[in-house]
Amino acid sequence: MSAPHKDTSARKNRYSTVSITDIAKGLPDMIPDLPSVFRGLFLLRTIRSHHKRSIGQVFEQNVDKAPDRPFLKFADDVWTYREANERVNEIAAVLDAQGVRSGDTVGVCITNRPEALLAVLATVKLGASAGMINVHQRGDVLDHSQGLLDSKVMLIGAECEEAYLSLPGSSKWCGTVIGVDTAHDLRVADAAAGERPDAMRDLPWLDDLVEQMGGHASTDNPPSTPHVLAKQTAYQVFTSGTTGMPKASKMTHLRWNKAMVAFGLSGARLRSTDTLYCPLPLYHNNALTVALSAVLGAGGCLAIGEKFSAKRFWDEIVGFDATAFIYIGELCRYLLGQPVRPQEREHNLRMIMGNGLRPEIWKEFQERFNIPRVCEFYAASESPVAFVNAFSVDSTAGFTTVPHKIVKVDTDTEELVRNKKGWLVEARPGEVGQMIGHITKTTPFDGYTNSAATEKKIVRDAFKKGDAWFLSGDLVFNQGFNHIAFVDRLGDTFRWKGENVATTEVEGAFGGIDGVDTATVYGVQIPGTDGRAGMAALTLKDGADFDGKAYAEALTGSLPNYAVPLFIRIIEQLEETSTFKVRKTDLKKDGYDATRFDDPLYVLSSKDCEYVPYYDGAEKDVAAGSVSGGK
Repeated sequence: MSAPHKDTSARKNRYSTVSITDIAKGLPDMIPDLPSVFRGLFLLRTIRSHHKRSIGQVFEQNVDKAPDRPFLKFADDVWTYREANERVNEIAAVLDAQGVRSGDTVGVCITNRPEALLAVLATVKLGASAGMINVHQRGDVLDHSQGLLDSKVMLIGAECEEAYLSLPGSSKWCGTVIGVDTAHDLRVADAAAGERPDAMRDLPWLDDLVEQMGGHASTDNPPSTPHVLAKQTAYQVFTSGTTGMPKASKMTHLRWNKAMVAFGLSGARLRSTDTLYCPLPLYHNNALTVALSAVLGAGGCLAIGEKFSAKRFWDEIVGFDATAFIYIGELCRYLLGQPVRPQEREHNLRMIMGNGLRPEIWKEFQERFNIPRVCEFYAASESPVAFVNAFSVDSTAGFTTVPHKIVKVDTDTEELVRNKKGWLVEARPGEVGQMIGHITKTTPFDGYTNSAATEKKIVRDAFKKGDAWFLSGDLVFNQGFNHIAFVDRLGDTFRWKGENVATTEVEGAFGGIDGVDTATVYGVQIPGTDGRAGMAALTLKDGADFDGKAYAEALTGSLPNYAVPLFIRIIEQLEETSTFKVRKTDLKKDGYDATRFDDPLYVLSSKDCEYVPYYDGAEKDVAAGSVSGGK
């Protein structure tokens, strides 16, 4: 068996440990928000799965408390809590009339706009779950997703007709499909004039159904909301994934409420006067759970971006008068790649919250864009464990009180390391391991719609007979004091020359090279060698040229020798998921086989410390430890 992850000086420099002094420095900033923190901690300790505590109830409490306070901003529109609630109740009345009951699923396939979020709130008020369809899915993948949901009703935005029409002819989504008009007056009358194909034109439309219900659907709160239990499923969210068919993970009202405490009341600590800008897809948990719960926990306002645009980002921050925004790591990198402009510092931001801000750009990002506080967190749609940077420590995914362990892994086999007694081996502070979460009655793993997929995410008999733990699939650095830093996904990390190479670390090194737009790193097999050699696929900025000498010097100067990629492929565009994760499957299959693509390919000449054009047989020279630069 190969050695488990071991520490290196390079990793020590990148991932720092956390001391009690670091935590103490962040305490003064928490003082003004201690009432909300204590309220959250009380809720966390007292809420149980059988309690009548739901998202719809939290929303209605905000409506009762401050009906005229802004709740949603989109483009030039502002919805108050009262206005949003009345529309939510209309949609709920339509769904109820279509037979939607507690425990049913309502599919939602609508792009980022208020109607998507209002449809979700209407669904959960009825005790049903919202199945959040990725609006970019097409054909068989889309058919697969809806098959997992088995929706009683599907709400599909008029702007998603291409997705609807891409379905196989034999596909049946559900009993009822209802069209939802956009805010841009795309009405059913236009379809009757021939502007929409028959398949969409013939759908019942939401506003028409509202009008048919006696001229006006009820705007009163549905009687079902007070009876929804915390243990019921609120959302079904598809994992974005980089390989295979999507899986639908369940989000209960209980976990959503716990997220409100962790991310909102204790982490972000938003206030009722705050506006949180969200450019992330509403079908993703970062938006529905993290952003929405933080806003509703504070009684604040959510500004919805139609889609993320690095060029428009700061204009929208200023235009919405946002005091916070939610991010993912790639979003931050895209923003750093933009030219400097006044708006990036002339804003009213108090803080930002998100996950994936890399340690090597943390300070640069915070200083360039004048960000007072970064609330990084670590979580997954299905995970019972979440970490949040409540104490404002630099370069950490945060702190948790939820039972968890960081355990050693053999990355060659991706198996957990067990000792002679058969129990898992914990990683100590300063070491890397896989994060696993204890599955208990108070920290349940809700799993997926597929029971086999659920079981694959559980390790049993970990530390004693009969226990069960959630497998995150993530390698993290144990920073001490219950803090972690994300390192890499298992399956992405690879071994070379007996050392473990974290792809995120290497990708971060490319971020310091002028001209690189996007970098993704993976391991490739070379005949006659153990492990996998590093390879990178790069996209370059407009007008940038690849300089093999400069790139080699930059990478060897910032990475240990074993982590420097031996192959570089220059590619025009990298395929990404909707949350900016690069799909690596085809890249790994291609490897350095130049017959599979027409892109420029380079190999590292260790003798000259330079990337030279690939030549036939170069992999043999790599295996021998020498690349001549051509024959």
